[in-house]
Amino acid sequence: MNVLAFESSCDETGVALVSTQAVGRPKLRAHALYSQVQMHAAYGGVVPELASRDHIRRALPLTRQVLREAGATLAEVDVVAFTRGPGLAGALLVGAGVACALAAALGKPTLGVHHLEGHLLSPFLSTDAPEFPFVALLVSGGHTQLMRVDAVGHYTLLGESIDDAAGEAFDKSAKLLGLDYPGGPALARLAVQGRADAYSLPRPLLHSGNLDFSFAGLKTAVLTQHRKLGSSPTAEQLADLAASTQAAIVEVLVTKSLAALKSCGLQRLVVSGGVGANTELRRQLNEATARRGLRVYYPELELCTDNGAMIALAAAMRLQSGVAKASMDYAFDVRPRWPLDQIDQIDRVIPVGA
Repeated sequence: MNVLAFESSCDETGVALVSTQAVGRPKLRAHALYSQVQMHAAYGGVVPELASRDHIRRALPLTRQVLREAGATLAEVDVVAFTRGPGLAGALLVGAGVACALAAALGKPTLGVHHLEGHLLSPFLSTDAPEFPFVALLVSGGHTQLMRVDAVGHYTLLGESIDDAAGEAFDKSAKLLGLDYPGGPALARLAVQGRADAYSLPRPLLHSGNLDFSFAGLKTAVLTQHRKLGSSPTAEQLADLAASTQAAIVEVLVTKSLAALKSCGLQRLVVSGGVGANTELRRQLNEATARRGLRVYYPELELCTDNGAMIALAAAMRLQSGVAKASMDYAFDVRPRWPLDQIDQIDRVIPVGA
């Protein structure tokens, strides 16, 4: 079975083709990704209307590229998948519309996929893939969650951010420091030049006794410390503040992840989402899990950000496991807000175009 998938939840257009095997995990045949970072940089953040319009321009050229690189044709596609949510409503509608129109033209079924499930399962595309069950740390954009994962479609929420997510803490702190968009990677690069113990910043909910996260207070502390540096902080001071900020975020993520593994009695941790590419987070998690005889798994670096490969994979795994069925109903809806632990509680709203 060949699954062609479209990802358009925010500011990256992704298309991918995945094939299921008689035995073993689905195989990625080809994927292509276009990032809108340069376009949105002029505005200091994502402009939803511009994002939607750019998805329209990129979807079909990327599809042709993927098919060409895979050595496949549209006639070989068995299922057309798309990101149904969560994400920006207009952006999601583009991917859903293109996918359902293409499927209707081909006479093939469609399947809407949860964006975060794509991230959660993305390490299964790696050569070093995990096995079920495991604990997943999802750190993607506005989401920071710890999930117990027993099988495809069987997810239990252990803890989540009650305000700002880790990715937002990185991005907002970077903006306070005057760094360019996208802020998270810029702050991480600057942090390499600084001292992580230069400034005492809070570790919110570190000792709360639960697995929830809170980073809004950290952002405020970074703002306060930045103001103390005056109107013209030195490059060294900014690097130290970046390093101290990253250290606070990473310590909370590592501590909570280890606590989740202990509470579940599991030995495997999966880390996915854009923040999962952070070098310092990976270093500390690798060291902490190795000391305890635990294992940590990541997607390939190119698959940490939003991409079509993870959506195609999630669709293929859901179909393989029997927890989902593709549909020949080409009316579609999107779910800009869609908790992952409610993934199978589908309430069809008024379909677009009905």
